[in-house]
Amino acid sequence: MTDKEKWKVGELAKLTGITVRTLHHYDQIALLVPSLHSEAGHRLYSRKDLARLQQIISLKQLGFTLDEARDLLDNPDFRPDEAIRMQLERLRQQIRLQEDLRIRLEHLHELIRTQQDLSSAQLIEIIEVMKMTEKYFTPEQLDKIKKQGELFGPEKIREVENEWSSLIAKVRAELEKGTPPESSEVQMLAKRWKELVNMFTGGDPGITRSAQRYYSENPDRAAEFGIDKELWQYVSKAMAIS
Repeated sequence: MTDKEKWKVGELAKLTGITVRTLHHYDQIALLVPSLHSEAGHRLYSRKDLARLQQIISLKQLGFTLDEARDLLDNPDFRPDEAIRMQLERLRQQIRLQEDLRIRLEHLHELIRTQQDLSSAQLIEIIEVMKMTEKYFTPEQLDKIKKQGELFGPEKIREVENEWSSLIAKVRAELEKGTPPESSEVQMLAKRWKELVNMFTGGDPGITRSAQRYYSENPDRAAEFGIDKELWQYVSKAMAIS
């Protein structure tokens, strides 16, 4: 291995555009630990470490948390193509959902076109088809979200909704003040944000990723809750660190 394939943390940060603080954080949580040492005792990143960093970035772009990425990469059965396979499977699932919606819509369109009387069940089906969430959540995920809501009850849900409004306002205040996402103040807010998300998803990372994609591709829906693109990127960065 040549010296050109060994990097100090600052050199790797400059090379990849990832901050030194982030690389240190990856090191602290055992996600990306420098595997080499210089004669002077400096810790160095190898070409193998660089390849792992590329895989970490790929998994993050797929919506995996840092903990999930570490668990996947540390699994001896994990292959470099696994992230792509997982993304393809998710895409196939979305295609299946879209095909199911197409068939149902065509059936309903034919009923309406021929002016047939629609039953209550068919009217309910129309409403269900119109719900955009089916594009992003599997039936199993929607059922789990529904059961989580039933578990808490309406009073607890209202309480959490009120806390969400307060939490979003606090995060926006820190954003407008220019507080770094890695600061203790923002990290505390990011931790609570995660807790509230997990409360409604039951800690299911798949539901969390689906929700993130839904609000990312439908910013108007997120804006209804006071979460614009800038705030979402800010709190997402904070949660990735926490």
